[in-house]
Amino acid sequence: MFTLAAVAAAAFTLAGPAQAADPVTVGILIPGSKSDKGWMESGYDGLVAAQKEYGAKVKVQMIENINYADMEQALTNLASKNTLVIGVGGQTQAAVLKVSKRFPKTKFSIVGGNKGEELANVAGYDVKQAEIAFVAGAAAAMLSKNGAVSYVGGMEIPSIVNAGKEFGNGAKYINPKIKYFENYTGDFDNVAKSKEATLAAIAQGADVHYHILNLGLRGMEQAAKEKGTKIVGSYTDRCGSDPLYPAYSITGVGYQVQYAISEAVKGTWKAGYKPFGLAMGPKASDMVVCGATPAMKTKLEEIKKDIQSGKIKVLEG
Repeated sequence: MFTLAAVAAAAFTLAGPAQAADPVTVGILIPGSKSDKGWMESGYDGLVAAQKEYGAKVKVQMIENINYADMEQALTNLASKNTLVIGVGGQTQAAVLKVSKRFPKTKFSIVGGNKGEELANVAGYDVKQAEIAFVAGAAAAMLSKNGAVSYVGGMEIPSIVNAGKEFGNGAKYINPKIKYFENYTGDFDNVAKSKEATLAAIAQGADVHYHILNLGLRGMEQAAKEKGTKIVGSYTDRCGSDPLYPAYSITGVGYQVQYAISEAVKGTWKAGYKPFGLAMGPKASDMVVCGATPAMKTKLEEIKKDIQSGKIKVLEG
């Protein structure tokens, strides 16, 4: 059972320079692990970068590894102590919208927030995962030797499903005959289920995989290592760090965390829905193929431009 005592144990203040007068107090909820090599770690990296940039101007309290049922209580704790509260991940949106109504003087930012109920103290930052998932699908198709790729998502919510659909569409854009396998585990952190789903796709020929997972990525990694397949990583460019990953999509999770904190420090924070995605530049959204050929780079740039112009239409999310 989640208790306030548990919150106190999970929360901490990032070390930084001596505190100046009246710092902006920031509470951040990272539902998963800050070392998941995925969405949550990217968000945490953005938090650390903001702390380094602003030092004494910000004071941060973080809560991580919280179950979906406990998010409301965790956010309530953060909102009672901070002027800005950040929920990392679309799975925090429902709880943020509920809690924010009880704390009208507190600012709330949702990293990965979609269009929804508009409140005067809530900002939703849309990473537009479906956009870059299309590009990732195209890259995966270029990298596949078998002509088969796969996707594993966690919770089957609109943004995660739309990203999966567009990954498949991007792969088919490059190779209309490509085989595409799509699966959802219902849990971003379930290692066993993501491994099972990946192994099933590999058994049908998939040799390049994509994901929207947190700790569940470990299962995909295990399957890929056992069977000699590859993974298109998500969120952060880590080219050269692991041969299992020949490419990475960048979805700017950390960039959005930094953005929220920066806006609060500068006094320019605004409520409302704000799309990021490819239009906001490579820090917000990009596709990196490690050691890409000139022809591959040219094609991926062309696809990105066509998405931004509307020539290639993708789903929301």
